Amino acid sequence: MVARIVIAAPASGSGKTTVATGLMAAFAASGLAVSPHKVGPDYIDPGYHALATGRPGRNLDAYMCGTELIAPLFAHGARGCDLAVVEGVMGLFDGAAGQGELASTAQVAKVLRAPVVLVVDASSQSRSVAALVHGFASWDPEVRLGGVILNKVATDRHEALLREALEESGVPVLGVLRRAPAVATPSRHLGLVPVAERHAEALDAVAAQAEQVRLGCDLEGLLALARSAPELRADAWDPEAAVRLHAGGAVVPGLPQSFSPGAGARGRPQEVPPALPDPRPTVAVAVGAAFTFSYAEHAELLRAAGAEVVPFDPLRDEELPEGTSGVVIGGGFPEVYAPELSANSRLRKAVAELAEAGAPVAAECAGLLYLARSLDGKPMCGVLDADARMSERLTLGYREAVALSDSALAAAGTRMRGHEFHRTVLEPGAGPQAAWGLRQPEPRVEGFVRQGVHASYVHTHWAAAPETALRLVRHCTEWAERSGRSGHSRPSEGSGRSGRA
Repeated sequence: MVARIVIAAPASGSGKTTVATGLMAAFAASGLAVSPHKVGPDYIDPGYHALATGRPGRNLDAYMCGTELIAPLFAHGARGCDLAVVEGVMGLFDGAAGQGELASTAQVAKVLRAPVVLVVDASSQSRSVAALVHGFASWDPEVRLGGVILNKVATDRHEALLREALEESGVPVLGVLRRAPAVATPSRHLGLVPVAERHAEALDAVAAQAEQVRLGCDLEGLLALARSAPELRADAWDPEAAVRLHAGGAVVPGLPQSFSPGAGARGRPQEVPPALPDPRPTVAVAVGAAFTFSYAEHAELLRAAGAEVVPFDPLRDEELPEGTSGVVIGGGFPEVYAPELSANSRLRKAVAELAEAGAPVAAECAGLLYLARSLDGKPMCGVLDADARMSERLTLGYREAVALSDSALAAAGTRMRGHEFHRTVLEPGAGPQAAWGLRQPEPRVEGFVRQGVHASYVHTHWAAAPETALRLVRHCTEWAERSGRSGHSRPSEGSGRSGRA
């Protein structure tokens, strides 16, 4: 099993992302194949991880995917790598509100049997750092705290005081990083600015973080700690296997029963195709600076379910990909690019016409706003009879959802877990056929189902429910057949074509 280490902190803002990304980049530069991971639902940090390692950043979310899938998803991402670096979320023991340790960095570290390195913001303390580290080291005996990295250290004298205080703690100091504004990455209303919006600057920032970590951290000690992780017995999650098992009505090993086929709220079996489609339907997936929020497993599942996945950029492309029979528009920052999105009237019209023709359109958060009538007064696609605007209020948190209407994504009664993260408001917040019924923080209905459209603020992780991709591809195939859209023929064995985008 791959060597592995978890980068955690006492609280948000301590410097986890700087340290984790810097470590990934520094180890990758040394010639190691590094697998990047992020605890929780965050989309932005994995973009920086991917830049540092050259591999997709992958999320490990025990709330949305279930604890049983953490190790398989980790093994899937880390396949063939020398080292895995896992960046934590919030404070080490912070997880889903009111759910104990669920979805916390500590829980993921225990599932992965991985040692933890605590990044401590030492900017306003000296001897007290020993009490803080002692508390984190002793709170949960099952969490192995293997070292500490002191961040934002002011001077040599400050460093000496911190090291002296930690000498009796039994927790080794594996790095000391001085205050370095030059390596900071810019933020705005939802966190860091995504890599896709500032690629050149992001490259410079990651390079600076790698150099800072290389100079300030004991890379040999950190690698030795990672290699000390005990064996982890876990079969790697595989999108093709997940699709085959769900298409046959079986349960994927390790998948929580609440997400299994046939385990909907009303006991209704999921409708899944008996075989993969031939020809393959073209599913257009929004990318680019305005739509950066996606999980790598979604595209993998769509391909495994038989789709030809083709990217398009709503900021630049004036037409949908040729032969499109379904569209997936994930999250991002359309509010930042509302004028540019609005100005691309040809693509807005193409999306609206496809939706009006009944093609499957799956939209989450940013996609929901793009399908609305307007965003901050700028015309959008007009697929939904709703208007969106920026708000001062942050909506953030995990959600338990029940599908209220049959759609291209889920049969009515299907239960899913998801996440909301936005500073926009949509009026009205739901259509005559709502997408989801939510149970917390207060009961409400949310989202829109209209013909083939499923649009909602709720982000979901399809690895927890591979039948979502199967159902979407089946609806795309059926619509393509009805409308006469051409698909991509599946290559015969030995043709040498992979069939992947």
